[in-house]
Amino acid sequence: MAYELVRADLEALLLGGCFFGSGGGGTVVSAKSLVSNFQAGSYYPKDTVKVVTVEEATHGESVMVAYMGAPEAIDGAKYPEGPVGAVQQVQARLAASGKKLAYVVPPESGALGFTVACLVAARLGLSVVDADGAGRAVPSLPMLTFAAQHVDPRPAFLVSQGGLAVELNVTPSQGSHGGDQHQQDVSEIVEQMMRPIVADPEFDEFGGLAMWVMDPATLAKALPIRGTLSRALKFGQAIQAGHLSTPKAVIEFLHKESGVKAQVIFGPGTIESAKVDTTGGFDLGTVRIDSAHGSATVLYQNESLLAWDSAKPHPICLAPDGIAYFVEGAGQSVFSNGDLVLSDGSLNPAVKGRQVTLLGLSANAALRIPDGLILTSFMDLLGTMGYHGPYVPVEVLAHIKTQGNQS
Repeated sequence: MAYELVRADLEALLLGGCFFGSGGGGTVVSAKSLVSNFQAGSYYPKDTVKVVTVEEATHGESVMVAYMGAPEAIDGAKYPEGPVGAVQQVQARLAASGKKLAYVVPPESGALGFTVACLVAARLGLSVVDADGAGRAVPSLPMLTFAAQHVDPRPAFLVSQGGLAVELNVTPSQGSHGGDQHQQDVSEIVEQMMRPIVADPEFDEFGGLAMWVMDPATLAKALPIRGTLSRALKFGQAIQAGHLSTPKAVIEFLHKESGVKAQVIFGPGTIESAKVDTTGGFDLGTVRIDSAHGSATVLYQNESLLAWDSAKPHPICLAPDGIAYFVEGAGQSVFSNGDLVLSDGSLNPAVKGRQVTLLGLSANAALRIPDGLILTSFMDLLGTMGYHGPYVPVEVLAHIKTQGNQS
């Protein structure tokens, strides 16, 4: 059922989005900066955002909209001008063929992904669809269900905060939309085209992206992962109300309220170091958490993709399963990787000395299809990070018996 969000709801939504983003999906800092400027006035015509279900999105076309680039670079944005400009390009293209854009869709679960979709909708008088392409945040376009379902990526626009618009057009070799293999290849090609563009000085490491224009029938096919804004909103509100103060409470809440399977994969411990290098629109880094029983290392490329426990001979979590930080005690309890590391490379003082637990979140079945585009894309990326084994679900990894570990 459709509902409306106000600014206070967006503040809760971004916290829930951060938790489900597996360390990525934009920072809490950047999302809060954008939300702090959300009020009716010269930029936003009104101070509410309408959210609709996939089933209700039948009165026009939809488009995926997002910021693309390094989280650290996006932190200073006051308004989502790049994403708004990209969606306006799509609106103009549709109007030229007698069609109307009515909805925007977040690309992924994340603090910024949800916030940008909501604010673009508010700016342009559109509605937001309560679903996204992964149920977590992802490093690249082929890891999204839009790509896996072979949605035509044309037109695709990338627009800078200053208004420079670039259209990315990969012409099909077969017919007007190309065959299935073409659609798999094209998402990778568009991805490869966009990364150098956002690295250009005119874009300053980030830009607004609008692509995957969908009619109602295509939208329903492209979004098997639904209700993700609602679950993030509910989770964020529970965090704000102080109902989730322990990892155990979080796990029970996720299971009861959202049907999400989660478990402790390491901790509690304390974050001892966090390192990052921003290049080509990606944050590349590691986070190390120490406890009395050893240390865990999280490897990320914007999003957390791989976690190791020094006491075990195998990973403790592999993407596409999610890796979430939960920080106990007074203060903020959910963080993205970009929130953990300050611009000077130092660890955020807000987490120093506090108890941190790593939670593993089982990915939606749509991301686990054997030999599918999404899982294959994740495994290819893990290979570049040094992992060349098979995908093993987090719930299976947690029960592998190893010498000295009879869990």
